[in-house]
Amino acid sequence: MLDYLLTQAHALWAWLTGPTATGVLRALVTVAVGLPLVALVARRAGGWFRRRQSAQNAMLAEKAAYYGGLAVLTVMVVQELGFSLTPLLGAAGVAGVALGFAAQTSVSNLISGLFLIAEKPFQVGDVVTMGGRTGTVLSIDLLSVKLRLLDNAYVRIPNEVIIKNEMANVTRFPIRRVDLNIGVAYKEDIRRVRGLLLDMAWKHPLCLMEPEPQVNMVGFGDSSMDLLFAVWTATPDYLGLRNAMLEEVKRRFDEEGIEIPYPHVSICRGPGTEPFPVQVVSPPHG
Repeated sequence: MLDYLLTQAHALWAWLTGPTATGVLRALVTVAVGLPLVALVARRAGGWFRRRQSAQNAMLAEKAAYYGGLAVLTVMVVQELGFSLTPLLGAAGVAGVALGFAAQTSVSNLISGLFLIAEKPFQVGDVVTMGGRTGTVLSIDLLSVKLRLLDNAYVRIPNEVIIKNEMANVTRFPIRRVDLNIGVAYKEDIRRVRGLLLDMAWKHPLCLMEPEPQVNMVGFGDSSMDLLFAVWTATPDYLGLRNAMLEEVKRRFDEEGIEIPYPHVSICRGPGTEPFPVQVVSPPHG
C-alpha cells in the first residue's frame, strides 16, 4: 500500500513539474491578470472617447477594445496550453464559411450597422420614430439599435429594418414647428380668428418669434373652415407647447364665442341647396 502511494505521489510530482502543468498554471495566471486588465483598458478607452467625441463613438471604442483584448487573451492562453494555432485557424476558416451561409441575416444587419455608424442619421440620446414607435436611442450596435420607448419599454430593432424603412429623428435640430389643425364654423370671420391665434402665440413664453408663427387657410371641410396654426419652439419644449396651445385655443375660443363645429349633414329636397326644415317635438305621453 505504501509503495502504491509513493508511486502515485511521484507521478503527481512529475506532472506538476512537467511542461503540461506549467502551461496550465501560466494559462490560469494569464486569465486572472488579463481579464481585469482588458476591462480596465476598455473603460479607459471609452472614457477617452466620451470626453472628446460622441457617446456612440465612446460605446463603440469601449466594445472594440474589450473584444479585441479578449481575442488577444484567448490566443495567449491557447499558446500557453501548448496548442498549435495553425490547425485551429484552419478549422476556424471552415467554420466561418459555414456560419456565413447560415447567418446571412446577421451579415446583412452587420453591413447595415456599418452604414448607420458611417452615415450617423441619429446618435445615442436622440429621440427617433421607427415603424410607428417613438423612443430614445440607447445604443447603436453592429447588429441592432436599442430604443427606450416613451412608456419605458425596451425595443431592439435590427439594423437591416432601419436601413430599408423610413426613420424620423425628431431631436436632430434645436427647434421644431408645432402644427395644430383647427376648424372653425363658416359663420366666423377668418381675419378675427387669425388675429386671436397669433395673439396667443405672441403671448406664450415657449413660442418663438423667429421663425414667426403662421395661420394658413388649408381648405373648406364638410362642416368647418380648416386652418393650420403653426408655431415654433425649442425642441425640448415641443410637447409642452403643443398641449398648452391646444388648451389655450379652446379657452380663448369659448371666451370670444368662436364656434369649433362638429361634423353634421344637411338633407336637401331637390336641385336647390335649402335643407329640409326639421322640427323637434317631445314624445307622446302614454
